[in-house]
Amino acid sequence: MDTLTIKELQSRNEIIEAFPVMKQLRTHLDENTYLEIVIAAQENDRYKMFALLDGGEIVAVTGLKPMITLSSGRFIWICDLVTDTTIRSKGYGEKLLTYVHEWAKENNYESVSLSSGLQRTDAHRFYEDKMKYAKTSYVFKTTLK
Repeated sequence: MDTLTIKELQSRNEIIEAFPVMKQLRTHLDENTYLEIVIAAQENDRYKMFALLDGGEIVAVTGLKPMITLSSGRFIWICDLVTDTTIRSKGYGEKLLTYVHEWAKENNYESVSLSSGLQRTDAHRFYEDKMKYAKTSYVFKTTLK
């Protein structure tokens, strides 16, 4: 892990390079839809993507949005966090999430929040046991037609 770097993904090419890893979390997206959504979120919603690279290869990706709400004040919402499934449990997720915590502090945000699918029990253990996140709410969703 001595060849690790973290960089913000801003160009179309950088965003596309992260797709194979992000696709492991967001399986419903094809590359074109993914690129379209990321660019729109960056332009309209302050969405940022960061990648953890090991030896120049993307091994983990996160997408986040700086937010301000009455309930949470100034905070970072993690929209996406995924480590390549073929190389999990090597500390990559912890390294990238710790980077997000540091970035949030440097930019005067008070906390970091995320939601995680009910079926993702391994991720829940990681957030609670390793990263010391607390369950604070349920997230509810409805589809509008």
